Amino acid sequence: MTSVAASPVRLTQYAHGAGCGCKISPAVLTRMLDGIGPGFADPRLLVGHGARDDAAVYALDDERVLISTTDFFMPIVDDAFDFGAVAATNAISDVYAMGGTPILAIAILGWPVSLLDAAIAGDVLRGATEACARAGIALAGGHSIDAPEPIFGLAVTGTGRRADVRTNAQARAGCELYLTKPLGVGVLTTAMKRGILRDDDCAEVRRLMLTLNDVGPALARLDAVATMTDVTGFGLLGHLLEVCDASGLSAEVRVDDVPRLASAAGYIASGAVPGGTTRNAASYGHRVAPLPDAWRDLLCDPQTSGGLLVAVDPAGRDEFLRVTRERGLDLRAFGVLTPRAEPTIRLV
Repeated sequence: MTSVAASPVRLTQYAHGAGCGCKISPAVLTRMLDGIGPGFADPRLLVGHGARDDAAVYALDDERVLISTTDFFMPIVDDAFDFGAVAATNAISDVYAMGGTPILAIAILGWPVSLLDAAIAGDVLRGATEACARAGIALAGGHSIDAPEPIFGLAVTGTGRRADVRTNAQARAGCELYLTKPLGVGVLTTAMKRGILRDDDCAEVRRLMLTLNDVGPALARLDAVATMTDVTGFGLLGHLLEVCDASGLSAEVRVDDVPRLASAAGYIASGAVPGGTTRNAASYGHRVAPLPDAWRDLLCDPQTSGGLLVAVDPAGRDEFLRVTRERGLDLRAFGVLTPRAEPTIRLV
């Protein structure tokens, strides 16, 4: 997928953060959102910012909904084409996580025109166009500004059936937890930025970040799937906490069963831990017990274009696993949702 005219520059050198690790920490974001109030009360707005869902959902009629989201960040990889493709894949995921199908994308571009050639930004846009084409949608336009660091992402519009919408508030006690991509993307991309990532690991993390979460709409049609969310900058525990808080639940996580990249432990041992991991743990670590460093560095690792976190009623487990196997996914549960208790997440 890399452009023939790929830039020789290392884009990550022009940014102070990387990918979804650039996200403002959960604790700071909470302080920001606490002060804005509910705003205009539109009865057709079914999902807003209240439960930290992946996208807004607006009722078109009794059966159909419009889904709207935006996501952008600084370079997660050095190659411009791949940066655009990863950022686009990541943004499109929010629509899939709500149970919808994307129909249209608009680009968001910030570019340091005095530092980086405009042709490199063209490669970013070509990468995004390719990712959108894989999702079956058009990159229909956008907006650009002169910025001190490269920034790219998409605003994505999707549609869906009202009955298929999955929100953080719909989880139920007893649901099993599944993750459709392994953790460790933040660790490996940090190793990439430090120049210590092996070629085979580079290829693997690139493949994961460019994989669309397009299984989402199929899962949303299953009654057993109570909720879905994509795991991105807040790490697995951060996004699981959002589900627990919205649904009034707690969770038990079997750490050994959490899917992870096999090479992540070695890079963690070498010190390739993103700054976002520390910010995440500082924001919500007090709600998780116990949280040894070795577990923290994996479970709080900020993911870019991460997998879907899915809560599944055990009564429908077989059908869920059949659908995911048909998509080439070999999944097993790594935890369970439980009635509300303290701490909110228990690790075993």
